[in-house]
Amino acid sequence: MSEIDDIRSFVAVVDAGGFGRAAHSLGLAKSIVSRRITRLEADLGTRLLSRTTRGVAATEAGLEFKARGERILSELAEAREAVAQQSEGVTGRLRLSMPLSFGYRHLAPVLAELARRHPRLELDVEASDRQVDLIGERFDAAIRIGSLKDSSLVARRIAPVKAAVLGSPDYFARHGRPETPLDLTGHECLVYSGNSVVDWGFRVGRRWVSVRPSGRLRSDNGDTLLKWTEAGLGIVVLPTFIASEAIRAGTVEHILWRFPMRESALHVVRPPGPYVPGKVRVLIDLMLEQFGNTPSWDPCQAAVQEKIAAGELAPEDYPADEHQMA
Repeated sequence: MSEIDDIRSFVAVVDAGGFGRAAHSLGLAKSIVSRRITRLEADLGTRLLSRTTRGVAATEAGLEFKARGERILSELAEAREAVAQQSEGVTGRLRLSMPLSFGYRHLAPVLAELARRHPRLELDVEASDRQVDLIGERFDAAIRIGSLKDSSLVARRIAPVKAAVLGSPDYFARHGRPETPLDLTGHECLVYSGNSVVDWGFRVGRRWVSVRPSGRLRSDNGDTLLKWTEAGLGIVVLPTFIASEAIRAGTVEHILWRFPMRESALHVVRPPGPYVPGKVRVLIDLMLEQFGNTPSWDPCQAAVQEKIAAGELAPEDYPADEHQMA
């Protein structure tokens, strides 16, 4: 199996962009990984890696070998898993990163069901809003919300995530209710500080309009912003997976629903490679089963559909997603 170990180490070095991170992801000493790559290059009689200002990168021969090596590793992993599942089902440890608010509200029950269905599967879950390094920290997968940056990670879209403009009945009674997105500039806004994108974007007619929220209260936690909103301290934009219970309870009201905001999405991301481990595949399948295309946490979209049915809003004025715009 030494040849397989050498191939696995080489693929890890290319994906990580360096020997140190690759060694950490493999749980090996850096010197062992270096010796494996040296041995592999000697056996093949060609240089597979070249040093760059950022670390190391595959040569042209290295890229070709990596593609073929990944197929070998993928087929070997599939073969092992197929044999194991015949007798034991899904096994091993799933190390997962999930965002705090969404994880607590919606994903924790799904993970409980996952554990029930697969009793030989171990779960090791980190709930945090920080963006973990999947490869360097040896995570099998992460749950991420929003627009994904270009990377070598493989993403699977699970469900849409919509945002809503919210305020409490008490706040509106004291300060009035905004009728258009631009009216927000005259109101106290509660600002989410955990995102590099500050502006709130709305579709007004056939164009997008940006509003820069301003206010004295900021937080990087959506639940904190929701509590401040319920307390009548201002107007906020939150994803409906955080706000749905408060909307149903009437402690906050969804306003400006005639002006849809940009839609993001819920994803499962995993390290690069064509092979999807069984423990990650069953997680994706269960999330698709539980959340689907119309998540249960989205009462705002349901309310819009009710208004369309009642004739208060024309369907063409509120397409289901922004890609339907001309």
